[in-house]
Amino acid sequence: METLDKEVGDPALAGWLSALETRHLANLRPVEVARALRALSSAYVERRDRLGHGAALDGAGKRAAFALFYGPLHFLLIRAIVRAIPAAEGPLDLVVDLGCGTGVAGAAWAVECASRPRVLGLERHPWAADEARWTCRTLGVAADVRCVDIARMRVPPRASAIIAAFTVNELADATRAQLLRELLAFGSRGTRVLVVEPIAKSNAPWWAGWQGAFVQAGGREDQWRFPADLPAVVGRLDHAAGLDHRELTARSLYLANR
Repeated sequence: METLDKEVGDPALAGWLSALETRHLANLRPVEVARALRALSSAYVERRDRLGHGAALDGAGKRAAFALFYGPLHFLLIRAIVRAIPAAEGPLDLVVDLGCGTGVAGAAWAVECASRPRVLGLERHPWAADEARWTCRTLGVAADVRCVDIARMRVPPRASAIIAAFTVNELADATRAQLLRELLAFGSRGTRVLVVEPIAKSNAPWWAGWQGAFVQAGGREDQWRFPADLPAVVGRLDHAAGLDHRELTARSLYLANR
């Protein structure tokens, strides 16, 4: 299996990583970001129910850790998943990124497409929305990022791809159920739909129902493990925070009935 470190040799990605480090270490020491990363990692593993209420972004240190550490990890992970699902590649016009965070998931899919589609990012946290705009701009991705709650929006019918990465678990049950119906409807019309979440099943009891619905509709469910040599700044933070991301993991649901 290929590792993901070769992606860092991409000039656009390398430039983004360098700019990301400059941006988020301008007023913080690496040790402060590493300390915040430990707290942020604990929230992801033990208290994911708090993330939907902004717990991941409640201080400058956590914001820096979220953008500087998880941003590159998730970018590399999503791009690897898109490459591993042959049907996910090909021409696209508009990628809708639900709960886009710092914008890396939609941007990763967009830069993988020769057609260089636009990204519509939907994110309710103002700081994350601003960061997503910066991410896309720095990576050369045309994007419109809107600060909006997923529960109060509808995906535009012109979407050619929809991604929800590390987002669905943070939704209220009623919102999650409505979103499933919408995603299945889009997938049935040929829109490419990709849902990505951590492998741990204990934190997402809804996953089995979604998996069954996607597979029944003609989609697929996958578990991914990618060996990864981390970008330098990510590796330093990983070590300083006592983490170990030599392997990037996720599970995904994909649907696109053509």
